[in-house]
Amino acid sequence: MPNEDEFQGYLVQRVFFLASPVLSELSSGGWASVVTWSHPSGPFERLLLGEDDLGLPWVWHRWSWRVLRYGCGYRGHWDLISLATKPPQRLVEEKLIALLQSCKALKQLKQIQTQIITHSFLHNNDYYYFIPRRFITACAELKKMAYARKVFDQIPDPPNIALWNAMFKGYAQNESYREVLVLFSNMKSLDVMPNCFTFPIVLKSCGKINAYVEGQEVQCVAIKGGFRGNPFVGTTLIDMYAGGGAIRAAYKVFGEMVERNVVAWTSMISGYILCRDMVSARRLFDLAPERDVVLWNTMVSGYIELGDMVAARKLFDEMPNRDVMSWNTVLNGYANNGDVEACERLFEEMPERNIFSWNGLIGGYARNGKFFEVMETFKRMLIEGNVLPNDATLVIALSACSRLGALDLGKWVHAYAESNGYKGNLYIGNALIDMYAKCGIIENAVDVFKSMGRKDLITWNTIINGIAMHGHGSDALNLFCEMKNAGETPDGITFIGILCACTHMGLVEDGFSYFQSMVDDYSIVPQIEHYGCMVDLFARAGLLDQAIEFVRKMPMEADAVIWAALLGACRIYKNIELAEVALDQLIKLEPKNPSNFVMLSNIYGDLGRWKDVARLKVAMRDTGLRKLPGCSLIEVNDSVVEFYSLDERHSEREEIYRALRGLTKSLRSFENLPDLMELEQGG
Repeated sequence: MPNEDEFQGYLVQRVFFLASPVLSELSSGGWASVVTWSHPSGPFERLLLGEDDLGLPWVWHRWSWRVLRYGCGYRGHWDLISLATKPPQRLVEEKLIALLQSCKALKQLKQIQTQIITHSFLHNNDYYYFIPRRFITACAELKKMAYARKVFDQIPDPPNIALWNAMFKGYAQNESYREVLVLFSNMKSLDVMPNCFTFPIVLKSCGKINAYVEGQEVQCVAIKGGFRGNPFVGTTLIDMYAGGGAIRAAYKVFGEMVERNVVAWTSMISGYILCRDMVSARRLFDLAPERDVVLWNTMVSGYIELGDMVAARKLFDEMPNRDVMSWNTVLNGYANNGDVEACERLFEEMPERNIFSWNGLIGGYARNGKFFEVMETFKRMLIEGNVLPNDATLVIALSACSRLGALDLGKWVHAYAESNGYKGNLYIGNALIDMYAKCGIIENAVDVFKSMGRKDLITWNTIINGIAMHGHGSDALNLFCEMKNAGETPDGITFIGILCACTHMGLVEDGFSYFQSMVDDYSIVPQIEHYGCMVDLFARAGLLDQAIEFVRKMPMEADAVIWAALLGACRIYKNIELAEVALDQLIKLEPKNPSNFVMLSNIYGDLGRWKDVARLKVAMRDTGLRKLPGCSLIEVNDSVVEFYSLDERHSEREEIYRALRGLTKSLRSFENLPDLMELEQGG
């Protein structure tokens, strides 16, 4: 029997084990140490099933594997041979699949990419349908298709069509539609034949980027490949042509289809609806040999999109079978058309409600300015408990809180979101920043902003505008610098916040510089809101001549907001001539807004021109205008109550006014209070 040294020499001569990391370790550690390992959970297992940083087995030469098994038998370690019964390549495959399924980070993706190349999975046909395709899918989900392309391009032979389709799908999933077309061109040059799953992805990509010439070329390839009558290909062609307004070409494809299933009929009808041709859509709908609930819903949606709720409701009532989507479609139609009462009635009639039903009603209230109803319905949803809110529900509720100034309710929604798994949600984070800023607690808004791991443009815009609104101009400008350093490109909304910050700080030159930068550096076309900010900036700084000159040079007519800003500045700087000009413009733009008359009346009063004050009051009376009563909102016990001046609607009005009289008496005991008449005139 040979000793350990002889056996090791045999390994060196016959196996060239230095190419194998496992046998190299045997050489450096000594064979004697190996043969003494008798338990599978010890270091010998680590050598048999040696792992790298990812926990993947090393690359094994096939002779290395055989020699180790021989060595185990030679020394009588039969229990260790069982460790080597499974081929190591299969072990790698199983671990790679498990890692790909849980891959969530770029670092891990890079390591897996290295292992795929190292373990020669690109050269083994047995694994074509498995590892590379799963890797491409993981790259698509992580939006890292460049890594998928690197692996794909290293495949020595033309890849299997399944891998091409995985690449097409990955690019389309990441909205890289041009890359889909480039890759399809490469596939044609290699004479790889597409299948019925290839064409829908490529044709949809053509439609997304309006590449209709390329789409026609793809159609020719499909026809040559015998897919002229394929329902999947035909349906996608209809969608592509209809999306580009080529409804005749779409109908030609529809007419040439050998088999027209209900999906094809639905696509063609959707094409007519997209072109706003409801007559042709309805004609085709009536001719359809089969109508499923999707087709019915499509027609109902078409009428709703054109604003014809009467026809939509009539067709809805004729439906033989309705699903919850049918009800939700009409519900949202009423909400979008401002018919809140009909929306409420339909909601109560629904036999089944899902989250979209509740969001449809709550969103309808929000779109129509009924924020009290938003919160009441949100509470009802929680009480009934059949359907739980999702992030969209919470965003709408937070938006209502911000409009109502309902801070306590907003805090409660915040706590609910965090305790129900929505902590870190981008959309809820943005809504929380907006809510806290509009409810006056800018510190909380900043805390939410700082706690957010992911930020988008809306996040930055919301915090910058919120801070600027609170008069913290310097902080807003600092955040703008942080935003640019973070690689986020500002848009028009960003610059509204920046210009407002400059207005609060009186930074006229800086404000004008930012205005120019918006145009020169970011190619943003200034809108009326930006011009309004600049006029307000000049006016508040007392530069009324520059303000009116800026108005005259604007490429569009000044709106009421701009003239009102000028009118407000005229009161501060006692410029009665410009105030009268501003009021004349405001009367033309807002003839029924009494606050403009009140503002000029206050200016006359400040200057002691009481005859002009009386004249304006007569003018208001003759035109039927009345000063709108003051309104206040107060939050009590998680409810928001609205009060108007001299309001007697509340059931506890006597107790309320008694408390107010007590507060007024207490206030009068303090000195240096502002004149109440001045406060009233100041609006």
